[in-house]
Amino acid sequence: MPETIELYNRLKQIDIEIKEAKRRLPAHSVKPVLMIALFELEDERDAILKQLKTRPQCPDGSALCRQP
Repeated sequence: MPETIELYNRLKQIDIEIKEAKRRLPAHSVKPVLMIALFELEDERDAILKQLKTRPQCPDGSALCRQP
């Protein structure tokens, strides 16, 4: 499960980075480099979400199981 926790931590960090990237976007004349960076972050977020969805869930439906 440590790998799952790492994925959730990375997902949280990516969400922060996406918000920051969107905040820096100008209203007009957005440079392609900024958009590419934002798209890459969104693609990484989507890949992590896909990984998390394919992981087995606990009997109670939560994503993280506690080890006995």
